[in-house]
Amino acid sequence: MIRMRPQLEEIEAMSLAPYALRSAESRGRAYPEAESAGRTAFTRDRDRIIHTTPFRRLMYKTQVFVFYEGDHYRTRLTHTIEVAQLGRSLARGLGGNEDLTEAICLAHDLGHAPFGHAGEHVLNSLMAGHGGFNHNTQSYRIVTELEHRYPDFPGLNLTYETREGMLKHETDYDVSEAANFEPDKRASLEAQIANLADEIAYNAHDLDDGLRAGLFTLDDLEELAVWRELCAEADWRPGRPFTSLHRHEIIRELIGRSVGDVLAQTAATLTAQAIDSPEKLQRHATNVVRYSDEFGVKVRALKRFLYERMYRHYRLVRMQTKAERFIAELFEAYVKEPHMLPRETQERLGDGAVERVVADYIAGMTDRYALDEWQKLYDPYIRA
Repeated sequence: MIRMRPQLEEIEAMSLAPYALRSAESRGRAYPEAESAGRTAFTRDRDRIIHTTPFRRLMYKTQVFVFYEGDHYRTRLTHTIEVAQLGRSLARGLGGNEDLTEAICLAHDLGHAPFGHAGEHVLNSLMAGHGGFNHNTQSYRIVTELEHRYPDFPGLNLTYETREGMLKHETDYDVSEAANFEPDKRASLEAQIANLADEIAYNAHDLDDGLRAGLFTLDDLEELAVWRELCAEADWRPGRPFTSLHRHEIIRELIGRSVGDVLAQTAATLTAQAIDSPEKLQRHATNVVRYSDEFGVKVRALKRFLYERMYRHYRLVRMQTKAERFIAELFEAYVKEPHMLPRETQERLGDGAVERVVADYIAGMTDRYALDEWQKLYDPYIRA
């Protein structure tokens, strides 16, 4: 049996929870166009995101470690893939729309600058007085303005629901700015799932990568209740040999516990609050998709540990400081002399302030390309 869009929409209608968003009820796209015959609107959004140049560039953008630190650390792309996998798992368990959740997850980091949050912070500082820089907003600008793949409209012409989910993406490191998307309403179930999937992914993979890199010791981790519980589950105790298999098992257990806790707590909230529609979910006083209070305390302790022992580790701080200098010097050079920009980028100078055009150009760079550009501008022995 071939399942075309009407059949797929009917499956959604029958299988999704009442508080989930359905593609057949989408509020549509900014530019009218015929929908795909064989894909739902949200599936089409996901496919369009995957085929963009900014999505491919995530392979060479820093998550925590710069590419030259090693081949086995997470990149912005592998992080995004892990977020999408976790998002689909959570959406499936809660009766949410898996395709919409995946689309939001895959798009959530498209606008990240090179060198991770260090790149974002320095661009935001450099753009003070020119609108600032935020990777959530930049991701949105990519899918609505900057990506050119279609003759009839700028951007990707994604559905309202995907664009809303992108702008209402919230974590401890991201701020929601959704003035044109009913800011009095919370994110949809699917967008809230993407938020937690992002957090679960980076908590787990940063712990994994931090251990692999030797940024903290097993003894350091003993202060964390969640670490002690995970070690007990993996049948490992201090003083015994710690192998890569133990590390893998502990990370799997952390992810499994996180997902299980979010599913149980969210289901309990949905039932207790009698949430039976997307509108009621988005009007709820707090996000519905969340950890239990007990597990949330343990997660916050883990996040504090990672911030203090990993993100502020001298090796990473040195890398971040160098990255900030590279980006600042690129920005200043291009703003001072915009004719050093590629021709297609120069063509945008008539449409906006030079600072925004330069910020867009730098934000689109991979780590490696940014370093190459810096060398071309400042190393007299490197040919431009």
